[in-house]
Amino acid sequence: MSVPLADLEILRGADKLTLYQWNTGTAKHYFCSICGIYTHHQRRSNPEEFGINLGALEGINPRERGAIPWVDGVNHPADS
Repeated sequence: MSVPLADLEILRGADKLTLYQWNTGTAKHYFCSICGIYTHHQRRSNPEEFGINLGALEGINPRERGAIPWVDGVNHPADS
């Protein structure tokens, strides 16, 4: 799921998030420092958006949302 940067509000646990950046440093990936789950990231393909891990949102079951598109992590859309 994608949201504009201004529309993401972290209600709990912001103090437990760890930022990780690699390669170009454009994307900002956030993980829980306790359990390691990926929560969200500022996109490299569109730095004005966050990509959100639906599985990290309380009360949302991603399996109930139908087909979820994915990328393999190697062939990034911004590299074409």
